[in-house]
Amino acid sequence: MSLQITGEADVIKALKNGVDIKMVLVDRDEDCSEIIQLCEEMKIKVTEGSATDLWRMSANGQQKVLALVEREPSGTLEEVFEREGAIWLFDGVEYAPNLGFGVRTAEVSGATAVIINVSKTHEERRTIRRASMRATRFIPVVYATTEEILAACNRRIVVAEDVGGKAPWESDLTGDVMLVVGAENAGVSKEVLDAADEIVRLPMPGFIPSYNLQVAISSLAIERLRQLE
Repeated sequence: MSLQITGEADVIKALKNGVDIKMVLVDRDEDCSEIIQLCEEMKIKVTEGSATDLWRMSANGQQKVLALVEREPSGTLEEVFEREGAIWLFDGVEYAPNLGFGVRTAEVSGATAVIINVSKTHEERRTIRRASMRATRFIPVVYATTEEILAACNRRIVVAEDVGGKAPWESDLTGDVMLVVGAENAGVSKEVLDAADEIVRLPMPGFIPSYNLQVAISSLAIERLRQLE
């Protein structure tokens, strides 16, 4: 199911029909006063963006209004684990642009939340937001320690690592799951590997036995969507 309602008329209809809308994105240069007023009355968050921003976010062309449904756009560590779906842990990933690209892939593929267990400066978090195409507005990105994450985790943990014994498409990636990828140099930490319910490995017959981090994230995300069909 799409997490997006597109277009002014459909968003207004959804608001009036009591659809559980989590957030509304409007074009700052268009007259969206009716929708803004409805959202204020219903205590729904409204975020402004440029025409280009909405065009990039829209699933079906240029729009001046988009609504987010199903997914809460924010939450604490404990709150996100109370929700259904896939949660991503980027274990030990240091490079801010890689984290941003990962957040974007997680958001696009319908994930519930992203968790990062490496502390980041204010400037690094800005880089993550920019690299994610500001997808951080629409999906919770939670910072926590490995110990806190494993203590709160209430779902199957599936790790992608080169010590895995099967391919992702040979594993069950559906349901409530925490999908884990690690930093390209260090990989997934021993603590998380020890806690894993399953470890999968992407086939790598080439000379260099390591894909770019984004390949691992995308492969798992798309395989999960395929299994959900």
